[in-house]
Amino acid sequence: MSGTPSEDAYALKAAETRLVAAPDLAYRPPRPRTYAPRIALVGAGGISFAHLDAYRKAGFDVAVICNRTLAKAAERRDEFFPNAAITDDLAAVLVRDDIEVLDITTHPAEREGMIERALLAGKHVLSQKPYVLDLDTGERLADLAERQGVKLAVNQNGRWAPHLAWMREAVRTGLIGDLVSCHVSIHWNHGWIKGTPFEAIDDLVLYDFGVHWFDFLVSLIGDRATSVYATRARAAGQEARPPLLAQALVEFDGGQASLGFDGATPFGPQDRTYIAGTGGSLSSTGPDLGIQAVELTTMAGTARPALAGSWFNDGFAGTMGELLSAIEDGREPLNGARANLRSLGLTFAAIASTHRGTPVVPSAVRSLEEAKRSPG
Repeated sequence: MSGTPSEDAYALKAAETRLVAAPDLAYRPPRPRTYAPRIALVGAGGISFAHLDAYRKAGFDVAVICNRTLAKAAERRDEFFPNAAITDDLAAVLVRDDIEVLDITTHPAEREGMIERALLAGKHVLSQKPYVLDLDTGERLADLAERQGVKLAVNQNGRWAPHLAWMREAVRTGLIGDLVSCHVSIHWNHGWIKGTPFEAIDDLVLYDFGVHWFDFLVSLIGDRATSVYATRARAAGQEARPPLLAQALVEFDGGQASLGFDGATPFGPQDRTYIAGTGGSLSSTGPDLGIQAVELTTMAGTARPALAGSWFNDGFAGTMGELLSAIEDGREPLNGARANLRSLGLTFAAIASTHRGTPVVPSAVRSLEEAKRSPG
């Protein structure tokens, strides 16, 4: 009978594709051509080791390390930039004419005032993620940067993880046509947070960890998201205080996305991303964030790019490199603060959904505190 599906179609059997050469995409961390400003790192704790190691390898000039505990600043200096000055006085850093860029790595609550002071002093700023605790503050700081004629970017380092960066560029350059879906599933053991300050973050998985993938999704779909429905739960046997399981379903114009985070997987970790479009698909699979095998499948066949680098620390070189390149070119950085508000708006909406049990419109919830409150 004409139009009758084949047996293979009923069985959902995939057609074999031939192996083709991978396209050459600009996925590596960006670098300015000649611009080489002196940089001050503010906040020498936590993740600052990754920033400094990336900057050292990239050849960026970190001239000052500022921290309220000088001993910690000295420790970071001695390990990464032996010639850097150390100080516990941010004001002294801000009046230095030779310092053009500040990388502020402190926690969001204390970082807001530091960013404002730096912008008013005419400094370009890279803010640690999550950028701010509320969208109105984020917009105010972005407005201030524009009025001051300086650049404000966010350290969403996942954008330059090799596998995510390559897939983003494949979507951006139209290799898979119009985007239809994006599905991320990450299975790992986040129980290491027990006994650390991270245990105090109630919505840890979506806010501190999942924000990377909300940001990745926004880098693909822009402002097209229309709603998000999310849940969270404590895993059987978990010892850390905050729920380690979370998932989010995102609707966007012409497509859908899902983000699944299983943060209580002690054995057999896996990280998988699948992106489908009208003209092709992308997939990336591996045991962790650093080891990923990417495939691009189109009508021409399947390409398997041999990617160089790793998230740690190419991601951190990418965020600073993009900021410096944007300053040099007089444009907005890809990881600019204003664009990052879309990512935070989606993150806050997802957190609100877990507390309300209903879908939430992105950016309708304006702050983390509002997201954690049940309506009524």
